[in-house]
Amino acid sequence: MNTIAIAHPGLSAESLLGGQRTLRSKPRTPLDWVSVIRQGISATAVDALTKTLRVTQSELAAALGIPERTLARRKKEGTLNSEESAKLVRLAHVVERAEEVFEDLDASLDWLKSPNAALSGETPLSLLDTDIGAGSVMDTLGRIEHGVFA
Repeated sequence: MNTIAIAHPGLSAESLLGGQRTLRSKPRTPLDWVSVIRQGISATAVDALTKTLRVTQSELAAALGIPERTLARRKKEGTLNSEESAKLVRLAHVVERAEEVFEDLDASLDWLKSPNAALSGETPLSLLDTDIGAGSVMDTLGRIEHGVFA
């Protein structure tokens, strides 16, 4: 009997950020995401991502490279600026990709929070505050998916 692993169809960057209600649109393409980022994402997306990742607001702020006080202020104001929104979307896309590779949210979160030899002993989550770090994490996920661990 063949068993087919099915990833969570609802676990997408969009759902991680609180869905269509939070994003005020339904991004389908990379260019749709550009529009969402430029208009600024609702600060409720911070809470949605914090809950799903099982991290504190302080840990999320560090992963995003946004000062915790700034993040708290944005939550009061209601909307993140475009730069902060881009960082939040980048993090959500990495989590989405990790879940695709590991086919399990818990395994994905464990991997994101654990030191990784392929990333010079850093945790993948700690590298997501920069484009280059996020790219390295995505490359590592690609290697894992294809069975290349070096």
